[in-house]
Amino acid sequence: MHARMSRLAKRSSRRQNMTLDPDAPDVTLAQAGDLAAFERLYDGHVGRINSLAEWMLGSNDTEDVIQDIFVRAWEKLDTFRGDAPFGAWLHKLGVNVLLRYRERLRMRQDRFLNDDAALHSAPAPADGLQLYAEVESAIWRLPRRVREVLVLHDMEGYRHSEIAELLGISAATSRWHAHAGRLMLQEYFE
Repeated sequence: MHARMSRLAKRSSRRQNMTLDPDAPDVTLAQAGDLAAFERLYDGHVGRINSLAEWMLGSNDTEDVIQDIFVRAWEKLDTFRGDAPFGAWLHKLGVNVLLRYRERLRMRQDRFLNDDAALHSAPAPADGLQLYAEVESAIWRLPRRVREVLVLHDMEGYRHSEIAELLGISAATSRWHAHAGRLMLQEYFE
């Protein structure tokens, strides 16, 4: 009897979360196969996914991986239960796809010799974009794991426990990486 009450409470909680989610009607329609509803979901979330991809991969070649994220979302849409808003579910799915993509990219890049000379010979950005370019450059100079944690926590709003689960590290390590990243950025700009 107690287990049945618990299941009913969970279902009620899910329904309540779905009604609070502005995407809930389109999610329901998309789960039933409505492509126009999924296109509305895409239009509503592609900007955030694009931003996430640019921070995690750099501004190059994000179009293909963004499409991969939304294809994966379409394929996995039936697994969305409404426990959290659709945007949060999509963001987490996006992070997972990006981490796998970046790992495959790293493995391919390890086959080639890296040469920083081309990077240093690139023209300077326009004056209006100078600060943005300096911040982006400073972030890209951080060690990979520190950058990942800093972007996920400080820019994307993930909790350290979520980052730990995503990256396979402890929450304490996540906190340490974020702190170290902030100190490195502070040193860079001083």
